[in-house]
Amino acid sequence: MNTRTRPASATAKRSRLDPEPLPRRDWIGISAVAAAAGSLLFALLGILRLPKPAVFASPSKTFNVTLPEGLALGQPYIPPGRAVMLVRDEEGVFALSTVCTHLGCLVRPAPDGYECPCHGSRFAPDGAILKGPAPRGLPWLQIDGSGGTYLVDEGVEVPVGTRASL
Repeated sequence: MNTRTRPASATAKRSRLDPEPLPRRDWIGISAVAAAAGSLLFALLGILRLPKPAVFASPSKTFNVTLPEGLALGQPYIPPGRAVMLVRDEEGVFALSTVCTHLGCLVRPAPDGYECPCHGSRFAPDGAILKGPAPRGLPWLQIDGSGGTYLVDEGVEVPVGTRASL
């Protein structure tokens, strides 16, 4: 003989005003339609982003520089936003890269040349290496022009000693 009693909810009669329970098959179908609609929405958002470029335009590697009037001989001039320094000496104007040949840190002027703040490499005023760990000196870059306005190309290395006229 079974002495268990049924819970009150199982024996209670449903009102005719109560909503019908959602069958499992209908719930799965509604979920599938919602997932498909969500996928289409995300695909549409991706399509709408396509006309906008995902990369930023980089500045040209070739640019014009006008040296300041009061720039002393041997004093480097670093144009804002560039990894290049221009130096005026008795023979002309030359351009050096400010990127250290060790790991790519930006060198800064020092009393006896240039120094890398990251690992201590030191360079002469003409970019030659004085102290490592940099494997070689600073690269000389192509420079053309005269009279204070020069065209510098960051992408072209030239032999050491290549200068533009004053």
